[in-house]
Amino acid sequence: MSSRSFLMLASGLFASILISPVSGQLYTDCNPLNATCAPDPAFGTTHTFNFNATPPTGTFNTTAGTVDYSSANGAAFTINKKGESPTLISNFYFFFGRTEVHLKAAPGTGIISSIVWSSDVLDEVDWEFMGGNTTHASTNYFGKGQPDFHNADYHPVEGGVQDDYHNYTCVWTKEQLDWYIDSEHIRTLLAKDANNTLSYPQTPMKLSLGIWAGGDPDQPKGTIEWAGGVTDYAQPYTMYVKSAHVEDYSTGKEYSYGDHSGTWESIKIATGNSTAVENINKVPEKSLSEKWNDLPSGTKSGVYAGAGGVGALLFLGLAVYYVKQRRRGKQEAALAAQRMEQERVEMERFKKEGGNPDALAFDGAEYGGKGGMATTTTTTTTYAVPDSPPGSSAGPPQKAWDPVGSSAPGPASMPLLRDDAMMSPRFGGHGGR
Repeated sequence: MSSRSFLMLASGLFASILISPVSGQLYTDCNPLNATCAPDPAFGTTHTFNFNATPPTGTFNTTAGTVDYSSANGAAFTINKKGESPTLISNFYFFFGRTEVHLKAAPGTGIISSIVWSSDVLDEVDWEFMGGNTTHASTNYFGKGQPDFHNADYHPVEGGVQDDYHNYTCVWTKEQLDWYIDSEHIRTLLAKDANNTLSYPQTPMKLSLGIWAGGDPDQPKGTIEWAGGVTDYAQPYTMYVKSAHVEDYSTGKEYSYGDHSGTWESIKIATGNSTAVENINKVPEKSLSEKWNDLPSGTKSGVYAGAGGVGALLFLGLAVYYVKQRRRGKQEAALAAQRMEQERVEMERFKKEGGNPDALAFDGAEYGGKGGMATTTTTTTTYAVPDSPPGSSAGPPQKAWDPVGSSAPGPASMPLLRDDAMMSPRFGGHGGR
């Protein structure tokens, strides 16, 4: 081991003595050591979750951020700003078993990539990767949430933890716990060596995959030192997980605690199929293209033929509509031509009878088609406009002004219009008296 690696390992071990950071991140809604809790849904099977797409509905929950999925990188857990710690937490539990996680750790001072098993009584098994340490992975465990700061160990990883994916495996039985990197065995914990089994993880576990900022300025001083320093949020930090293989060594529907001891002997297993198995085996609804591809060739031919028939009917309908419109247009054009011809004939006859079309002027008379003479019905009403009042723009009157035109010869003159409003008391008139 190089002197640099040795110093990094030593500093990590020293920091682990100061605090148990991951243990401080875990919690439980109901602790069977102190209460009677609802059963845990069992995994009860073996399955590999490939994170090139969202996991089957109901198998994992996403918390404290978002997780993106792609065929190239798998699941991407990114911290973009302070307060984010995107995590996938399984909805199922396994009771002794095996997990294999293909992971590429995130860079960044104070950034922690992690694989965590945890139980309702806070038994815990960890893989941790510090963003400031590119060469080593950390393994750790806790029993019943008790802070034992001598359990962490650090292991070199060939090729580094941030440049490529590595297989991080744990195999767990009631007798011992083993850790592997890329199928190479690196550590064993015997149950009897964990405080005479009292601190040995032995209760049903759920799986969590996530990233968090141990170097956040708001973390305790010991946690920041363990994480490698203060985190700078000026850039994003991403951990990638290609896949997670989970094997439950027990089978059943649910796991429950028979007492408050927190021992593996107290665990009761209910028979039946777990909801995780149902969710994994549930056939996802197919897309339209997938449904089409699944159709027999004969059915596809029938659909093509039917579509062709519908297309032919539509074409025929359009053709009929087009023909009808052309016929209607021809009829309207013929009627217009007929009217024009009638008008032409009428005009020729008018000219032959001596009429002069250029002399025609509208005077209220209508042309009699047969006689060629105009017939007029005229009602004439003549109005005499009275003289302007004295002093108007028309100049001085020629005679005394007669407002009603009574002295004018001829027909009765139109009286001046009366404005009752102007004669009202508002305007000082006397017409209302």
